[in-house]
Amino acid sequence: MSYFKLPKLTTFVWKVWLRNRDVFMKTYKVNFLPPFIEPLLYLFALGFGLGTYIDTMDGISYPRFIAPALISISIMNSAFFECTFGSYVRMYYQKTFDAIIATPVSIEEVITGELLWGATKSLINATIMLPVLTAFKLIELPHALLVIPFAFIAGFLFASIGMCFTAISPNISTLNYPTFLFITPMFLFSGTFFPLQLLPEPIQYFALIALPLTHVVSIIRALTLANLSSFLLVNLAWILAVSLILFVLSVNLMKKRLIV
Repeated sequence: MSYFKLPKLTTFVWKVWLRNRDVFMKTYKVNFLPPFIEPLLYLFALGFGLGTYIDTMDGISYPRFIAPALISISIMNSAFFECTFGSYVRMYYQKTFDAIIATPVSIEEVITGELLWGATKSLINATIMLPVLTAFKLIELPHALLVIPFAFIAGFLFASIGMCFTAISPNISTLNYPTFLFITPMFLFSGTFFPLQLLPEPIQYFALIALPLTHVVSIIRALTLANLSSFLLVNLAWILAVSLILFVLSVNLMKKRLIV
């Protein structure tokens, strides 16, 4: 079986997306609360707490420096965990995948629908966070509104990463390994809470090559601070290229797992 065979998709993909959306909306009050509260906690603890001991960071106030990072982290976490723990529960415990595949919907369409829903969760979270950060005058409008469509693109990347891990994890407990060994390092060393340039050069190169959040933070920081440059096209090209590769890979890995 080729792991890079392009999946055959139809409009049934949206049926899977709609199913997940309907489940989400049944508990919307709980689902909308975390992305609203999370930036406030980080802002008060780090931005306005620790930030009082930091004059400026990279030429701007510390709260303004970490504001785009908070959006980026939320995009990463919502998509990744939706397509790891969330998808694993639907696949293994709830048997949702088996039920859907019993209909005319194919395995490829189920997985693609899951990935699109993971990206949508990122979009929702970013949209909720923007008014919170705007209220504290930490981001620039209208440039920051471009974060909303970009959140879907970045979310799709992290959803595809998460689905790859879901496909190869023998049980739900082993999903903790990519969380600790991949997500946590990105949380800390992707230009989130301090400039990437402060790290040794080998680590900088590693972050640019292997840590997707580095590129997401760069783009969102530029958008929220209205500081656009041509280098952002390099970040975007990296995200799009890796997303496509991992999308195809994740669909084929999951197809092999579910068929076996």
